[in-house]
Amino acid sequence: METTKPKAKKEELKKVFLESGLEVNSLYTHDDVLKGNPETDKELPGKYPFTRGIHPLMYRKRPFTIRQYAGFASPEETNERFQFLIKNGQTGLNVAFDLPTQCGLDSDDPRALGEVGRVGMAIDTLNDFETAFNNIDLEQITVSMTINGSALVMMAMYFALAEKRGYDLKNLRGTAQNDILKEFIGRGTWIFPVDKSVKLVVDTIEYCAKEIPKYSPVSVCGYHIRESGANPIQEMAYAFCIAKAYSDETLKRGISIDEFASRLSYNFDIYGNFFEQIAKFRGGRRLWAKIMKEEYGAKKEESCWMRMIAGGGGAGLTKEQPENNIVRTAYYALISALSGTQTMALCTYDEAFTIPTEKSAEIALRTMQIMIHEMGICDTVDPLGGSYYVETLTNQFEDNIRKEMKKVDAWGGIINAVATGKIQEAVSHQAYFREKAVQDGVVPKVGVNCFKREEEAKTVEFHPYNIEAANNQMQKLKKIKSTRDAGKAKEALGKLRTDATENKNLMPATINAVKAYASVGEIFQVLKEVYGEYNEPIFF
Repeated sequence: METTKPKAKKEELKKVFLESGLEVNSLYTHDDVLKGNPETDKELPGKYPFTRGIHPLMYRKRPFTIRQYAGFASPEETNERFQFLIKNGQTGLNVAFDLPTQCGLDSDDPRALGEVGRVGMAIDTLNDFETAFNNIDLEQITVSMTINGSALVMMAMYFALAEKRGYDLKNLRGTAQNDILKEFIGRGTWIFPVDKSVKLVVDTIEYCAKEIPKYSPVSVCGYHIRESGANPIQEMAYAFCIAKAYSDETLKRGISIDEFASRLSYNFDIYGNFFEQIAKFRGGRRLWAKIMKEEYGAKKEESCWMRMIAGGGGAGLTKEQPENNIVRTAYYALISALSGTQTMALCTYDEAFTIPTEKSAEIALRTMQIMIHEMGICDTVDPLGGSYYVETLTNQFEDNIRKEMKKVDAWGGIINAVATGKIQEAVSHQAYFREKAVQDGVVPKVGVNCFKREEEAKTVEFHPYNIEAANNQMQKLKKIKSTRDAGKAKEALGKLRTDATENKNLMPATINAVKAYASVGEIFQVLKEVYGEYNEPIFF
């Protein structure tokens, strides 16, 4: 008797979801693109809404700026690393400060014990800035400062240094991170209550709009929000909400949107799915342009630009099989370039466990240079433009970022959402579920939860704690305080106290104080006595 063979079950494709929660189709067509944005085919680089890039020729005319992050124990050591990077082809500087400096403490403060000489450059007075930037032309090499809680003083020192050297401040370029709202969300180097912290950021925006118009006083940091666990949609949405909050507060000062919006910039993160990362920037760039034009009535095209630094995120790197990070950062660099970044910085392969060595910093630098000079990445503008998949994802990101921003509006706006801990809670939840997915093997991570191997423990070159640098820094501060004009410093600090009490813009008084060689700790102690300090709300 002949038996009938059972029919094989039709194999179903496993569903694929991006970290953002968007489902990926197995195939995309032009119809998918047009459903999300009928105007896609008409979009051009350098034209509103800038989906394909903010400049018509992008890297064909000039490659992105290479700006590696660097800063070591002392201003002297930091200057040496700056000189090394410039000598090897870096076109901009990105300054790392030590934790006491970030928190507004002097190097001899008991709370700074053990931190000075460890990670990042210590800054106590203007003298340290003079040392760190010795023999560096601030007109040829633009400087970005990764500083937030104490940004007011670091910017004042930078401006005072430039003025002392005879530069025309109307033409001075550079960037301060100066995004305090993301500090409450992601990093924690806050000093003052949320409202006073935002006030100081707006002081810098107002001052630069009037006095130093080519300087970028704020680089809104989706980067650190993402590093804290936010998904790519949250990264962009919360950054845009923060930028809107600073803009709203600046407008209240009587400054028009076109007087300052073009000098706002962004710092974004890259790790994860290749196409998802590219689409988040393309969709975000289009959405930001629309927000500026439609909500704020910006007239200048530059006011609608989403200018950004974007590079590899440390959260994407692994301590396991660290050489794999060289490959990861090369992909991150490619994503950044294909996304239309203005400036690029890459984490080094060893950054998952130590401060970068000169060797690892050079590899990251060469990675970007190889991409520019050997891979043809600068030959044409927006090479992924017109990809059915990328264009569809771009449309989806624009829509979903806007939806996430509306959630923040429902929480009373970003300032209230940060002050009440709503944003922090959302990011923490996202971070927990993502990490659990990695630990459970749901989200693959090569060398961590798949393709693991037993290997001998390797010797890792750690950046040493430099106690000598710490002691020298404290001695320098002591010498400055004993040799400066004490009456002048006291008078300048008194003026700062008066202006803070009277709710004036504090940039002029702060610049005056740093010129008198008042220290970071002295300046912030005055402001703490007027503004108070922030205590983080704890939720159970």
